[in-house]
Amino acid sequence: MSTQSQESRIKRLLYRSWHRGCKETDLILGHFCETFVPTMDEATISTMEALLDEDDVHIWDWMIGKATPPKAEYEPILEKLRGFRDYCPL
Repeated sequence: MSTQSQESRIKRLLYRSWHRGCKETDLILGHFCETFVPTMDEATISTMEALLDEDDVHIWDWMIGKATPPKAEYEPILEKLRGFRDYCPL
């Protein structure tokens, strides 16, 4: 993948993470993506894009452990997200 298209994907992910529609997920996902997306590999970025396609209510339930995500590939990101939310600079 070209550097420009990789940069575009990252910018799009950052925007999408901050503009979810639910302030709680905006703050946590926004800070998380600013911190981790720039260093993610292409496969993880693809998984993060798929995760952000999900509804906020589901992401929130998966993040707090109320529900199990439908896709196993979400779990490594959610695990990192769970640890991050406790230290999120809100």
